[in-house]
Amino acid sequence: MTPAELAARIDQTLLAPTATPAQVQALCEGARKHRFRAVCVGPAYVPLAVRHLEGSQVRVCTVVGFPLGSTTPAAKAYEAEEAVRAGARDIDMVLNIGRLKAGDLDYVRDEIRAVVRAAARAAEGVVVKVIIEACHLTDEEKVAACRLAEEAGAHFVKTSTGFGPGGATPEDVRLLRRAVGGRLGVKASGGIRTLAQALALLEAGADVLGTSSGEAIMAELVSHK
Repeated sequence: MTPAELAARIDQTLLAPTATPAQVQALCEGARKHRFRAVCVGPAYVPLAVRHLEGSQVRVCTVVGFPLGSTTPAAKAYEAEEAVRAGARDIDMVLNIGRLKAGDLDYVRDEIRAVVRAAARAAEGVVVKVIIEACHLTDEEKVAACRLAEEAGAHFVKTSTGFGPGGATPEDVRLLRRAVGGRLGVKASGGIRTLAQALALLEAGADVLGTSSGEAIMAELVSHK
């Protein structure tokens, strides 16, 4: 895999609660340099990231209902619409994990649909990814989450927030890929720090990698060439 091919599949991420404007600016500068697919920042930093990435092909991604997924559907929809109006073009939403585990599938489907529709109202071409927080789910629940995301009109399923007790694994990526086929994308996120991890997750079927270690992974790839 060439550096350009790998970079085009990385969402370089900064979601630490201590993130500063200067760190967001540095994130954007690194993303421009490497031509990453996107930067993923907290909602309050979307306008700043949009300004620093103006004129580039790097997308601005943000999170909704993050990291617990327990805010109301209306709040998630509002958060998504506000972020898109501010310039975000990727929305990574956390579904309501407890409702999914309780079998309240209509609730989960409806909240995802509310976010998809809110994002579409605000702008065309917005990609909505559904974070399922796989470390909390059984395999059956993971498959159910994929089905609900597809039925609600989402574009991707995503493994993890990176704030739970577990992150992306090749096993989960393979399971999600089987569940969605080629109809939805799969984003692996959570604990991806090395080139070997990144390549294993892509080999397992991930389309996109969410990582705060994108620049280090790129440096590792270049050093191996």
